[in-house]
Amino acid sequence: MARVRGFGGFFFRARDPQSLAAWYAKHLGIDPVPTGPDTPPWMAEGGFTVFAPFAEDTTYFAEEKAFMLNFRVADLDAMIASLTAAGIGTSPVQTMEGVGRFTHLHDPEGTPIELWEPAGGPQS
Repeated sequence: MARVRGFGGFFFRARDPQSLAAWYAKHLGIDPVPTGPDTPPWMAEGGFTVFAPFAEDTTYFAEEKAFMLNFRVADLDAMIASLTAAGIGTSPVQTMEGVGRFTHLHDPEGTPIELWEPAGGPQS
């Protein structure tokens, strides 16, 4: 069977795409979509990618949102400190044994975001 090789992108509607792209670049380090050969795309580091459809009535993220973004991070505590310094609040850290540590936040347009430090602790 033929298989996809990885996650190639995530496309969604936004009220202010340019400002939202700048927010993701500034606070999460995600480069905006390339506009030409001199602007490379964001290069995700190798590692796990979870593809997880949720039940329609899930309470894991906002009911009015059809999706939640999950980003792997190497050091959740450092990421939370950076976000806090920028005035961006996060939820209390949750730990799932054998899976890792998580926190939640929202982008300026209310999109739910989960930051995930895989089990094994901070990674370089």
